[in-house]
Amino acid sequence: MKAVIQRVDCAKLSVDGNIISQIGQGLVVYVGVEQGDSEANVVAFSQKLVNLRIFSDANGKMNLSVTDVKGDILLVSNFTLCADISHGNRPSFTGAMRPPLAAKEMFDYCADVVRDLMRQAGLQDNVKCGVFGADMLIEQNNCGPVTIIY
Repeated sequence: MKAVIQRVDCAKLSVDGNIISQIGQGLVVYVGVEQGDSEANVVAFSQKLVNLRIFSDANGKMNLSVTDVKGDILLVSNFTLCADISHGNRPSFTGAMRPPLAAKEMFDYCADVVRDLMRQAGLQDNVKCGVFGADMLIEQNNCGPVTIIY
């Protein structure tokens, strides 16, 4: 499993000109599901994500998590994170989970685990998702910028 986690002030995701998901302060998380990923990988990643202390406290130190700031999470499936560019100039995606239905199920499981963890923190509707396999347009205001690669 690979992920790019970006701290944002706001973000909006559209498909075919229609806004699908929109968040305020929080995290935009691009998730690539790889061959061999398991539910245990998803749970470990999800726990790390909701507890990652990358928001500033009163002293300007990155010491708060998305749950501490009562922020939002936008999860976006992104198989291109699984690209291998070690040979030639065209990326190979053989490391991405196949078939696509299995990757979708693993991504959906990730969204469910993150939602459950956020609910446990009292944040009921703070997790939004993109559309698996769709051509998405994402507008986001990066804050910092803070970008973490998992």
